Amino acid sequence: MALKFFRHYPVLPLHGWTTSFYNHSHSHIISIIIILAGAIALIIGFGISGRHSITVTTLTSAGNIGEDGILSCTFEPDIKLSDIVIQWLKEGVMGLVHEFKEGKDDLSEQDDMFKGRTAVFADQVIVGNASLKLKNVQLTDAGTYKCYIITSKGKGNAKLEYKTGAFSIPDVNVDYNASSESLRCEAPRWFPQPTVAWASQIDQGANFSEVSNTSFEMNSENVTMKVVSVLYNVTVNNTYSCMIENDIAKATGDIKVTDSEIKKRGHLQLLNSEAALLGSCLCALAWVLLPLIPHLMLL
Repeated sequence: MALKFFRHYPVLPLHGWTTSFYNHSHSHIISIIIILAGAIALIIGFGISGRHSITVTTLTSAGNIGEDGILSCTFEPDIKLSDIVIQWLKEGVMGLVHEFKEGKDDLSEQDDMFKGRTAVFADQVIVGNASLKLKNVQLTDAGTYKCYIITSKGKGNAKLEYKTGAFSIPDVNVDYNASSESLRCEAPRWFPQPTVAWASQIDQGANFSEVSNTSFEMNSENVTMKVVSVLYNVTVNNTYSCMIENDIAKATGDIKVTDSEIKKRGHLQLLNSEAALLGSCLCALAWVLLPLIPHLMLL
């Protein structure tokens, strides 16, 4: 009877269905493996990059022609001074601007245009200060610089836009030589040519262009200029401000004249200072991928 049972109910041909299911599952598993392998490769790649990157920060700044300037750069401190290498480079310049390594300056590859004009703060390198002191700033020093750092922890760099010009705080005084009550505002060095405006504490918003006269006089080096502006018809017991501004700096000179005294003050502000940062954020990006793995397993 058993033989008859199997004879009337033959085994179903499942071979084709199982093969199709197997191929589909196999293909699906391979897809998952490929996705996971890619994710793991990204994590490992980012992790390695992160471990070999350090944070370097620069600050866009301006140099005053003929004076000393600072190109600001900081990095993650390293207690091993002998392992710290600082390189300053400038776009368009073949040689180095400055190099510091093994605890001292190495100027063997320094470009001629920077000879004798650069220095780092050697006693502050150990705490992460790679700023560069640039002596006797020239108009041609403007450009894009790179602060490149190597330590025992890794390496990193950040760019810096350096502008050059001339700026100075104006000195405002009573002009006793004028026929009427007048103020004289003088600033010795500006470049490029700035704009000059007057303001009054009492007459806020008033336009003093019709009662003032401004002139620009080239200095001996034929680059910077002296700014002189005279304001007429001033009144006692009022505070006046002489404001000078170009695309690099803004300076203000204030004066208040009373019956008994004269008070003065000045202020200078550099414009468009921005920080640039490049560092060890790649490792954090890698770990963001980790929560994706459980979802990939559900594909």
